[in-house]
Amino acid sequence: MNKRKDADWIREVDPFHSIVPYVMPKRTEAEVSMNEEFDITALLAYMKKRNEEEGTHIKLFHAICTAIAKTIYHRPKLNIFIAGRRFWQRKDITLSFVAKQQFKDDAEETLMFMKVKPDMTLDSISKMILGDVEKVRKESTNDLDKLMGFVGKLPRPILVFFFWILKRLEYHGIMPDALTAGDPNYSTVLLSNLGSIKAGAPYHHLSNYGTCSIMITIGTMKEEDGRTTVPMTITLDERIADGFYFAKSLRIAKYLLENPEELEKTIAEGNFDEIVQ
Repeated sequence: MNKRKDADWIREVDPFHSIVPYVMPKRTEAEVSMNEEFDITALLAYMKKRNEEEGTHIKLFHAICTAIAKTIYHRPKLNIFIAGRRFWQRKDITLSFVAKQQFKDDAEETLMFMKVKPDMTLDSISKMILGDVEKVRKESTNDLDKLMGFVGKLPRPILVFFFWILKRLEYHGIMPDALTAGDPNYSTVLLSNLGSIKAGAPYHHLSNYGTCSIMITIGTMKEEDGRTTVPMTITLDERIADGFYFAKSLRIAKYLLENPEELEKTIAEGNFDEIVQ
């Protein structure tokens, strides 16, 4: 199939990248992992001032999501995925994460999925995340949880056959929307905010299921010499771009977190040519 509902086929690919999906057909064969420290000293002061003076409820995770979405918008190769051994440019920027219904060992986890539009800002993204998490915690579940609950009860032989069919549908780009809507495996980026439970930022693998090409774990803040930093581990599918492109994109994310006023602008606003030079 030459068409997908969620992405456009990139027909012009350089010779090297054109053969990469045949040399490394699986996403997990092409993982690159980076450990980075982000300076959030100015960001924390910015959030504290706004929350106190304006009554907002901006959290660190909201700012990180906004910075990531803005970086991806201005560095579109980060929103590429490979399916059916072809390169596809995703039509939307989508972020996903896990929300624990309560901070207890036995509390259930709910998968969250959000589409970021070009006219959104830190404020609108913050409100959307807070609203979605609160809704799920009140309802204790969402549509994806219900679907997984049903499928997970099927007998093992049927499950094996079911997922074999799904892989074939995905290869040909005809996976039904009912099976992909809200699925973090079909998002641009899957985030895990482990800092919220005072944990580090470990490496997290990608998945061969779905189309997600980026996984980010966020660790606990650290204070040293008057600076506050937060560690993140970023795992990417190296087939979608080269290291040069990834490194330049990282500069934009760091700049946005160090200059939080930039997050007040819409996702589409901004010129980062000088930063990536």
